[in-house]
Amino acid sequence: MKRKRPSQTVLIPQDLAGCHALLEQLFRTVAEQQELLASKDRELLAKQVRIEDLLRARFGRRSERYKADPNQLLLDFPGVPGIESIAEGLADAVEDLRELNVAATELAAAPVEPEPIAVKVRKPRKRRAEQLPAHLPRREEAVEVPEGVSRCGIHGARQQIGEDVIETLVYVPAELYVRVQRLPKFACVGHAECGVASPARPVGLVEGNRYDTSIAAQIITAKYGFHLPIYRQQELFSAAGWIAQRGTLLNILRAAGDVVKPFIEHLVKRVLRTGPVGTDDTTVTLLLPAQLPGIDPGNPRSQRVHEVLAAARESGQPSVTARMWAYRSVQEKLNVFDFTVSRHRDGPDQFLLNSGYEGTLISDCYTGYLTLDQRSGARIRHAACNAHARRKVHEARSNHPQLAATLLGIYQQLYDIEDRARGADLAGRRALRQTEGVAVWTRLCGVLESPQAKRLAPKDKMGEAVEYIRKHLAALRVYLDDPLVPIDNNDVEQLMKQVAVGRKNWLFVGSVEAGEQAAMLMTLTSSALWNDLHVETYIKAVLDTLLAGSTDYDALAPEAWAKTHPEAIRAYRQTEREERQAAKTHWRELRRSAETEQPGE
Repeated sequence: MKRKRPSQTVLIPQDLAGCHALLEQLFRTVAEQQELLASKDRELLAKQVRIEDLLRARFGRRSERYKADPNQLLLDFPGVPGIESIAEGLADAVEDLRELNVAATELAAAPVEPEPIAVKVRKPRKRRAEQLPAHLPRREEAVEVPEGVSRCGIHGARQQIGEDVIETLVYVPAELYVRVQRLPKFACVGHAECGVASPARPVGLVEGNRYDTSIAAQIITAKYGFHLPIYRQQELFSAAGWIAQRGTLLNILRAAGDVVKPFIEHLVKRVLRTGPVGTDDTTVTLLLPAQLPGIDPGNPRSQRVHEVLAAARESGQPSVTARMWAYRSVQEKLNVFDFTVSRHRDGPDQFLLNSGYEGTLISDCYTGYLTLDQRSGARIRHAACNAHARRKVHEARSNHPQLAATLLGIYQQLYDIEDRARGADLAGRRALRQTEGVAVWTRLCGVLESPQAKRLAPKDKMGEAVEYIRKHLAALRVYLDDPLVPIDNNDVEQLMKQVAVGRKNWLFVGSVEAGEQAAMLMTLTSSALWNDLHVETYIKAVLDTLLAGSTDYDALAPEAWAKTHPEAIRAYRQTEREERQAAKTHWRELRRSAETEQPGE
């Protein structure tokens, strides 16, 4: 037989004071239980948000494209569970249902008229151009004609009335050959005092001119353009007949870095004197060297390098997390990279402050950038990236869809203004930003100060996004006054893919010197890619020109060199970029026209 649990009996005091004490105790217990439930609800909400983030990162779309649906009913849920927004949302939903019910009743009573059925007509698909490139050389091969084809068994020889032409693309693997140069020697017979005369030996990358600059250009392009580590390049060269040692390839790479170093330093100076500059950084693994480098009084970075590596040695770490920084000129097509052993603020300080840079720095809101204006004596002005602010709102849109829809719609208008200002000159771009952009920002500030935004919990994701915009509002609006400054830093952030893809292949940097060399060669490769140049052709031309003793660095800059060597430009890349931009502009115009026609429907 199942035993009954004894019921708990609450003893009620007989005096008034005891009853008051019991009630106070019960109230405290209830308050504690409510607080415990609220805490559990907050934890549950945080876990749900985290699960959504993980699912979105693993299976969701990477694009942040946003289009508000006016027919979608939105309901906000605040960071701290409450009933206010739920009640408001339910009341709005009930009112909408009532209106729908009235509309349905009126519709049922009205006479039904047949409506024409809209048939969507598909546009014919464009046929792809299957012709092979006209600039490729043609090698005609004779086709053997059987006698049964050229002669008829009844009428004899047939007359040719035409022909079918078949073009087949053929790939020939890379070809290596040895160039042999014979330098004659001359002497005066019987007069040893005259010595031996011979033509000047050509200057090469390594002693003896054993390896041509084309080998170095191929190694640099393969590693920093196609992200192939040295051991994979061994396989490529061996397939062409040359079994190269890794040390040999690294020595050629190092020699090329020594040759281009003064040229890269010139490019850095050009970037820092051409107005606004965008910057970003990403991690690179640096192996700990066997011996710590000493401190060079003439090199301000050596102190920081020694401190970081010494601290890693004491803690027993095999490597440290170094940084690769990218600096992109807004006015010139130049990307320069810089290598540091940590993300300490002395990285941008040494690159920008010590070089005397004066202008606008476009970046995220890393603390090392925020105080640059103070450390530079107001020579450097910080412009924040609006894509970062928009992304934070986009990631928090599931908890607060109404507020997110408002903020994302405002940012959509700001980017529409930038799309229309792209083809204008500097004066026209600034006028458009001042007339239309400032008004949109005024509305954005009003949303940030609205009661709905102010009652967000500080640790809620939407609360963090709103606070981020509110905190960096001045830096986010810098682009309104300067037509050279873009609205975001997306172009520089995309440069980090060049480092990230390479890092996934070559995994680490072996030394500080190797990191600095990688930054120089990535500067050369990335700038050539930005100018749509054939990287290998451009790098070989740079090496040949520098080895010949030329110091006309301005003529060697990628943009200037491309103008004098149009045959080295990848025209198909320019066409692809123009088509993508035209398609993006077209769809933006369609969306704007649809939004304009919608209220009158």
